Amino acid sequence: MKKDEFYKEIEKLGISITPNMKQQLEEYENFLLEYNEHTNLTAIKTKKEVYLKHFYDSLTLTKIANLEKGSLLDVVTGAGFPGLVLAIIFPNLDVTLLDSNNKKITFLKECITRLQIKNAHTVYSRAEDYTKIHRESFDFVTSRAVAELRILLELNIPAVKVNGLFLAMKGNIETELQSSLKTMQILGCSILEKQEFTLPYNGGVRTLLSIKKEKATDLKYPRTYDKIKKKALR
Repeated sequence: MKKDEFYKEIEKLGISITPNMKQQLEEYENFLLEYNEHTNLTAIKTKKEVYLKHFYDSLTLTKIANLEKGSLLDVVTGAGFPGLVLAIIFPNLDVTLLDSNNKKITFLKECITRLQIKNAHTVYSRAEDYTKIHRESFDFVTSRAVAELRILLELNIPAVKVNGLFLAMKGNIETELQSSLKTMQILGCSILEKQEFTLPYNGGVRTLLSIKKEKATDLKYPRTYDKIKKKALR
C-alpha cells in the first residue's frame, strides 16, 4: 500500500488526517525500518507493508470503537501497533504502551520523543503484573494477535473499566472464540460487536471483537501467565 492509497483507505474509515499526522507517520515508518536493521522489531521490511499491515491495520479499530478520546492500554504493543498509531491520529486519546521487551520499549521512547507525541507513554512490564495493579483503569484495552483469545481476556479484562471495552485484533478466530466463551462468563464480559473483513490489496483476513466489561473483575485474576496458559478458566 502506497502512502496515497493509505490516505484514501483511511478516509473510507471516516478518519481525517492532518499534514502534521502525515509527517509523523512518515517519520515513524522511516525510523522503524532504520531501527529494524540492527534490532528486530518487526518482520515487515518495506514501506508499503508498513503502511498496510501496521498503520492501516491499526486504524481498523475505528470500525468497532470511537477512539476520539478516553484512555487506552495497548498490551504487548511491540513496535507500537496499534497504540502509537492511534496516539498520532487521535491526539485526545491517552495511550499507554505496555511491553515486557526492553529493546522495544527503548525504541518506542525514542520514537515518541522524535515525533513529539504528547499523549503516549511507555511501560516496561509483564502484562499480568501491570493489569493486576492497574485494575479498572482504562476505557479501552487492546492487543493485536499476541496470544489465544482466552489468554488475552484474562490478561486484559482486569484493566478495563466497568462498561469499558476490550478490543481484540485477530485473524481467523472461530475456534478460539468458542473456547473463550466460558472465560468471558467468569470474567464478567460479553461480545458487543464482531467484524470480519479482508485488508485491502489481499492483505489478509482480520477479525475485530469489541468485548464489554459488565462488572468488576475478581481480585484473583489475572493468574500468573504460566497458569493462564496451562489451564483455561472453568
